[in-house]
Amino acid sequence: MIQLHNITKSFGTLQVLKGIDLTISKGEIVSIVGPSGAGKTTLLQIMGTLDTPDTGSVIIDGTDVTQLNDKELARFRNRQLGFVFQFHQLLPEFTALENISLPALIAGHSKKQATMRAKELLDYLGLSDRANHKPAELSGGERQRVAVARALVNHPAIILADEPSGSLDSKNKEELHQLFFQLRAKFGQTFIIVTHDESLSQTTDRTIHIKDGQIDYEQATARQEKPTESLA
Repeated sequence: MIQLHNITKSFGTLQVLKGIDLTISKGEIVSIVGPSGAGKTTLLQIMGTLDTPDTGSVIIDGTDVTQLNDKELARFRNRQLGFVFQFHQLLPEFTALENISLPALIAGHSKKQATMRAKELLDYLGLSDRANHKPAELSGGERQRVAVARALVNHPAIILADEPSGSLDSKNKEELHQLFFQLRAKFGQTFIIVTHDESLSQTTDRTIHIKDGQIDYEQATARQEKPTESLA
């Protein structure tokens, strides 16, 4: 699904990534951990086509995205990738329904199609009664689930999450962590998650430990599946 070959990245004289080689399989849930400044977020941004490497190739589902022009890259990102950020990044003037619909509208779907898909996701995530509420009227857990729904609206193959539970309390963290595995089971997406949360990294299929811009080591996890719980 994702193949990284010899990825390097510098900002001025600071070399942040120093030759990353990594393969992530379809349907895998992978966490990326390491100390602050190790290069985790930079690596995630390169995999998400939000930044470009200085050297190397990024092949996603058979496409070398480093060879795409800006227009092709924007189209690929919108249709193939979904993003979840620590602080939600929801547009404050839009309702939950409108925030979720927006990527589908950008992809060229009709307003009717985008709204229908957004309502399906709101229902699945137990948020139907919050559809017309703006972010300020939602709890932290609700805002993050709206952000997850927005990431899912275009049926992307890959979800990239940067500290997705970092701003949540322990109850909402646990619900969000379970949600990732429920979504993988239902929709088959690949998840790549940068996190400092050990409770999350210990449950993912594989943990990539980054240190000083390089992969220090990888660790497979024998995940114990939990029964699906309602998130309403």
